[in-house]
Amino acid sequence: MRIVPVDGSPAAIAELATALREALDGGPALLPRAPGSSATPTAAPGPGTALVIPTSGSTGDPKFVVLSAAALRVSATATADRLGGPASWLLALPAEHVAGVQVIVRSLLAGSAPVLQDLRDGFRPADFAAATGELAAGRRCTSLVPTQLARILDAGGAALDALCSYDAVLVGGAALEPALRSRARDAGARIVTTYGMSETAGGCVYDGVPLDGVVVGIDESGRIRLGGPTLAEGYLGDPAGTAAVFGDGWFSTSDLGRWRDGRLEVLGRADDVIVTGGKNVAPAAVERVLVAQPGVRAACVVGLPDAEWGQVVAAAFVVDAPDGDEPAAARLDRLRDAVRDELGRAAVPRLLRTVAEIPLRGVGKPDRRAVAALLAVQQIPGN
Repeated sequence: MRIVPVDGSPAAIAELATALREALDGGPALLPRAPGSSATPTAAPGPGTALVIPTSGSTGDPKFVVLSAAALRVSATATADRLGGPASWLLALPAEHVAGVQVIVRSLLAGSAPVLQDLRDGFRPADFAAATGELAAGRRCTSLVPTQLARILDAGGAALDALCSYDAVLVGGAALEPALRSRARDAGARIVTTYGMSETAGGCVYDGVPLDGVVVGIDESGRIRLGGPTLAEGYLGDPAGTAAVFGDGWFSTSDLGRWRDGRLEVLGRADDVIVTGGKNVAPAAVERVLVAQPGVRAACVVGLPDAEWGQVVAAAFVVDAPDGDEPAAARLDRLRDAVRDELGRAAVPRLLRTVAEIPLRGVGKPDRRAVAALLAVQQIPGN
C-alpha cells in the first residue's frame, strides 16, 4: 500500500492524483495521510482495493475504510450523470478526506487534473476566486462545506461571481442550513446538497435523491441504511467493526432520517439525541430553528449531564452582526420562544451562549465534544 502525505501543496496533490490514477487502473492501493497524522493500518488491503481512507474519528479511534476502484468509478460516473456530464473541477477541500479525493477522481475520469485552491493558510474567498479563474472553459464544478459557502457569500464581489459561475456547487460534510442554502441560491449559485460518507465513497444522495444505483432504506429505529455499488468493502483489519455496520449489501449509518415529499431528510446522528426528562430531543432540529432566527449565523446544540433531568439541552450560537439595540436577555428569550413554539418545551435550551465561532473538525463538521466542553465550563456556577 502506498502512503501519500497530503499537506495541500500543489506538489502533494499532483502526487496524490498520480497515485489515484494508478490505483484506479489496478495499481497499488493508496492511503492519503494528513499533516500530523501517523495512523497506519496493521493489515494489508486485498486485491481490487484502490483507496484506504481514515474516518474522522469523531466517536473514537479512526477506522480505515476500504474502497475499491469500482466503487470510486461508479460514484464519480453517477455524479457526472446527475450533474449533466463531465466537467472541470476545482479542489477546494482537504484531499485527505473522501470528498476531496472524489474531486480528483471525477477530474481524472473527465480527462484532466483538478485545479487546486491552496488551503495551507486556510480557506480565503479571494483565493477561491483566483483559483476559479484558472479553470478551463466549459462546464465547471466544485465541492464545498457550509462554512466555506458562508464565507464566500459574506465576501461577495469576485468570490461570489466565481461561485455563481459554476454549473454545480456540491455542498456537504455537514448539514446545510435552509437559510444558508436559500441565501446562496438567491444569489445565483447552483447549490446541490449532498449526503454520504467515506463508507459510501462520498456523497451518494444529492438534494435528497439517491444517485443512480444507490438504494436508501430507513430501519425500524429510524436509522438510515445505504446500499449499492458505491459501498466500501469494510474496515481494514477490523472484522468486528465491519460486521457491526455492513451486511447483506447494506451499510447502517449512525444518522436518523425520514422521507419527505419523496426526498431523504437527514435528522442528525442517532447518538447525538438528547434525552431530557424522558423526552428525546434531536439537536439538528433545534439548530435549524435557531439559525432560522434573525441575527443567528450558526448554532450547535449538545446535551449536558444534569442530576435532575438526566441531560439538559445547551446551545452555542454565533450572531450575524452586532446586536444593536436588542438587549442580550431579550435575544435569548426570543430564541427560546422560537424553539418552544416550533418543537415544544422539552427542546428549549436551558443554556444559551454566544461564541465567536463554532468549533469545527474534519471538513467543517461541528465539533460537538468541543462545544460540550465549552458549555460545561460555563454551566459551572461562577463561570
